[in-house]
Amino acid sequence: MVNKTLNTKEKILHRLFDAEGKTLSGTRIAEETGISRVAVWKHIKQMIADGVEITSGPSGYALARPEDLLYPFCFPEKLQDKIFHYPEATTTMDAAKALAREGVPHMSCCIAENQTKGRGRLNRKWVSSRGGLWFTLIIRPQLPPPMVYIYNFAASLTLSRVMNRLFDLEIRVKWPNDLLLEDKKLTGLLSEMETRADLISFLAIGIGINVNNDPSGGPFEATSLKNVLGRDLPRRKILSEFLTEFEALTREIRISEIMAQWRDCTATIGREVRVETHDKVLCGRAVGVEDSGSLVIKTKEGKSLEIIYGDCFHA
Repeated sequence: MVNKTLNTKEKILHRLFDAEGKTLSGTRIAEETGISRVAVWKHIKQMIADGVEITSGPSGYALARPEDLLYPFCFPEKLQDKIFHYPEATTTMDAAKALAREGVPHMSCCIAENQTKGRGRLNRKWVSSRGGLWFTLIIRPQLPPPMVYIYNFAASLTLSRVMNRLFDLEIRVKWPNDLLLEDKKLTGLLSEMETRADLISFLAIGIGINVNNDPSGGPFEATSLKNVLGRDLPRRKILSEFLTEFEALTREIRISEIMAQWRDCTATIGREVRVETHDKVLCGRAVGVEDSGSLVIKTKEGKSLEIIYGDCFHA
């Protein structure tokens, strides 16, 4: 499946994006897109209402922040056919699974500016307002189902590395699938897979990053890059570099190497934790994470427990 043909709004955005922040007249845009100046104005007015930052004046229109646009044509050419952009979706996970069933290729990425029913683990509500980076990766692993957990660890590892390098931060990973900045939640990951017989049809990894939004006031103590750094950050740069590095890291799966690197940047090992599973709550000191992805804790009674799945909270 090849990414869809640009609609009229996207053609207008493409012209504005290529102008690199310079102003284009309504007449020029109309001529290049084959519509009237009035139609150009109506489309731009709607895009502004949808959250696209476009400035308008007597001389024409310009993108206020072209570096933040997430449409396929904005990405490096090698990624464009794998980027699927939605102004709004219930969740990118739902949209991505529909695309996966249609046959989109390995490492395709579904992005939404806004999710109306964003969800996290255990079907918790995930507030995903405009300004954040909400996307789901479609993976077609050549691995048996019990081993696909490694993609989640590889994704959180890659994200922490990319954002630390880009913004000179110290973002740490928390077992099993969160990223923390200043000990507050910055990013969450959620994975779901579909199988056919004993083979994996696809794995979908949903990722939510608080970038330019303000997540304060939610049920969990959370932060965003903008809250910490005091300025808007380029979402496309984050996503583009993540996709490139994640693909390179997982091109040949080496579980022990990925897990060793993940342990080097974790905030969980050495902390007192509370882990909620589907039927119990376990407390103790996190002493390790196995190559299998399981968390090892030592209770106050000195007993070692290996936890395969659960929600982890740092004390």
